[in-house]
Amino acid sequence: MPVLLFLIDTSASMNQRTHLGTTYLDIAKGAVETFMKLRGRDPASRGDRYMLVNFEDVPLGIKAGWKESHATFMTELRNLQATGLTSIGQSLRTAFDLLNLNRLVTGIDNYGQGRNPFFLEPAIIIAITDGNKLTSSGGVQDELHLPLTTPLPGSELTKEPFRWDQRLFSLVLRIPGHASVEPEPLGGVPPDDSAITPMCEVTGGRSYSVFSQRMLNQCLESLVQKIQSGVVINFEKTGPDPPPLEDAPAEVVKPGPQPWHCCHKLIYVRPNPKTGVPIGHWPIPEAFWPDQNSPTLPPRSAHPHVRFSCLDSEPMVIDKVPFDKYELEPSPLTQYILERKSPHTCWQVFVCNSAKYSDLGQPFGYLKASTALNCVNLFVMPYNYPVLLPLLDDLIKVHKFKPTIKWRQSFENYLKTMPPYYIGSLRKALRIMGAPNLLADNMEYGLSYSVVSYLKKLSQQSKIEYDRLIALIGKKVPPEAGIKVRWRGGGGISLAQRRDFTQLLQSITGEAPALPMELNTKEFQGFQLALLNKSLKPQSFRNPYDIPRSHLLDQLSRMRRNLLNTSVCSLRGQDPDQLHSVPIAQMGNYQDFLKAAPQPLRDADPEQPKRLHTFGNPFKLDKKGMMIDEADEFVTGPQNKGKRPGDSNNMQGGGPKRRRCMSPLLRLGRAYTPPVTPPASPRPADLIINHLDQNHYSPDRTSDSEPESLDHEENHMAEDPKDHRHRGEEENGQPHDGELQPGSEGGAGRVSPEDQPPRYPSPATLKKQIYCESLEVNNQLRALITKEIRKPGRHYEKIFHFLKQIQGSLDTRLIFLQNIIKEAARFKKRVLIEQLENFLEEIHNRSNNMNHLDTF
Repeated sequence: MPVLLFLIDTSASMNQRTHLGTTYLDIAKGAVETFMKLRGRDPASRGDRYMLVNFEDVPLGIKAGWKESHATFMTELRNLQATGLTSIGQSLRTAFDLLNLNRLVTGIDNYGQGRNPFFLEPAIIIAITDGNKLTSSGGVQDELHLPLTTPLPGSELTKEPFRWDQRLFSLVLRIPGHASVEPEPLGGVPPDDSAITPMCEVTGGRSYSVFSQRMLNQCLESLVQKIQSGVVINFEKTGPDPPPLEDAPAEVVKPGPQPWHCCHKLIYVRPNPKTGVPIGHWPIPEAFWPDQNSPTLPPRSAHPHVRFSCLDSEPMVIDKVPFDKYELEPSPLTQYILERKSPHTCWQVFVCNSAKYSDLGQPFGYLKASTALNCVNLFVMPYNYPVLLPLLDDLIKVHKFKPTIKWRQSFENYLKTMPPYYIGSLRKALRIMGAPNLLADNMEYGLSYSVVSYLKKLSQQSKIEYDRLIALIGKKVPPEAGIKVRWRGGGGISLAQRRDFTQLLQSITGEAPALPMELNTKEFQGFQLALLNKSLKPQSFRNPYDIPRSHLLDQLSRMRRNLLNTSVCSLRGQDPDQLHSVPIAQMGNYQDFLKAAPQPLRDADPEQPKRLHTFGNPFKLDKKGMMIDEADEFVTGPQNKGKRPGDSNNMQGGGPKRRRCMSPLLRLGRAYTPPVTPPASPRPADLIINHLDQNHYSPDRTSDSEPESLDHEENHMAEDPKDHRHRGEEENGQPHDGELQPGSEGGAGRVSPEDQPPRYPSPATLKKQIYCESLEVNNQLRALITKEIRKPGRHYEKIFHFLKQIQGSLDTRLIFLQNIIKEAARFKKRVLIEQLENFLEEIHNRSNNMNHLDTF
């Protein structure tokens, strides 16, 4: 999982504009986003972790660390501002410490026990800066210096602040402010000559001098290709140069060191394609012989110094003995080896002071060109493999895993020359071979008890420091102290409250003040005056003699400026320049504004409906007044259970429109349902309940939610508007209870039922009333049956109980049942469909045998 850390220069010089019209900081932000898009094309980018550090002090400079999400990274990137100094040394140290924070906890560095290339956490630091002078609070620096002191535990175990799997690349922006007339040079991007370039080369990276947007895109594509899993190693030649080959053409070699004699390059550590994690067997030896009596460990260099001998040797590989193979990054050394065209010979590699009695040490592997001569590989073998491999070969082929006494003596002599930390790797290799009992279990690994205790203590301290820093990242800066506004009550009238203050001040200074005349000092108790100049500290002098003589003129001019240029905005603790500087993401945050607003006054007319604010969303609906029923329809407005839908004359503007229902059950055979508004007359809702009671329907046999659903259905049941209008005309010819006479006000024109003469409805009216009641009952049953169909399971007893209560003629019941079958087919209820079809066939048979068609 590669770690990509972006170090963005946020010094004030990043505000300079280019000929493109954008600042350097804008270009840096765009470069980060472009890099992420280019990297996203690679499927291996799913495991990437992005971090963001700027030039502020710790912990404010860490904008996105180990725990922050990708959204936090992008938000912090967009909010960067260039206001500080070019403290790149301190910021680089912060970046390295952030990367190394968890290494002691995981034990990835394996101090004192060899360097394992397959234990790595590859990280790339991409610094984007303008390459100007290095400025800090102590002055201007010519060279880049990283602080020596750091709170990171265990930093003394490594000489450098970085590790061998961390590389630094720098994009130095040199885009001019005016467009250049000369054409851009073709070819690669040259390195920059700024102070950060040597640091890049030491870590195994490089710098880019960017003069145009095209070069910047070219650099970003190059950086994406640099994301490789590997470690950096210093290769140095030891001994004489190899003799020239016989068939090679004679070349004139300049005297002195050649470029291939010393290379500082990467070796690729490929992950296992099955597990995605690198797998290895043998470490690279340490540059010292471990002493069990030593209380401390000597510090190691970040990159191991591996020496290679140019004497040709035979490559040794034995079956069942594991080895590690790493490809070298292209360099002058790999080019020289490939030009020799000798894939069947190798050069042995050493680490100085790794052996007990030898300065150069014993070979632990070799460099060899591939058979196809397209790359050079580093083979890592057991320590002093020219002695061990023949012994293991004899053990397998000659002794058949039954070692003799002479073989054991030779093997024990080899173990005395091998560093003790190789015992674990050798035991695993022997177990793979099939000889697990050659090494005793009580052999020491080479670290003293004090060193082991010290490493455990460092691991615990690193964990505490990791948790502490993670908790500090993302915390807001505490508000800066300002000048508190005090009210000195009980005194005389202030000079600013005199009526002739304006004329008096104008006669003295010749200009009118910007201070408002009606100024109440009690109104601003607890407010603070913001300081535009952050370096100035609040000064509250009460005695003019407390002001130093050297500061007297400055204080006088400051007092005059505060008196004449004070505005209401600054008295409220707000900066006039930043009053309207609100991020776009916060402009629509109206809810927080409402929470901070004072409590509104009581409504003058509480009976009127409250106006719903639609700030940010003109289609916003009040969910408290919304009701969803099983027919996928919703109705807005207050839901009064004792009301019935009125006709369209009672509705202002025609009311809201219905949503179109997609269910065939709720669409077929259903009359138009007018929208619901609070009507003026009560609704006889008890007819439905009484009708259900007559059919012996008990709520105890249904779930608890069904009576509530029935009550909900009462509020928006369908009625034919024509029938409703005829009923209003034929019933008594009088308004209903609770309605007002035309032209009456309040309740003065209300007619009591005792004053009305009793009249009986006509047969036509009674017939229509019965039809409407049966229609309402059927609609109620239809909603309840639909709800039961949507429930999981095969409990259909309630459905057939409701079907037996259908009102109306035989045709009405058959149409109703066919719609129920369609609704069951919509939810793929096959068993229910078969039962309903049988029920339908039973109705047909009964109708054929009986002449009475009104009941089942």
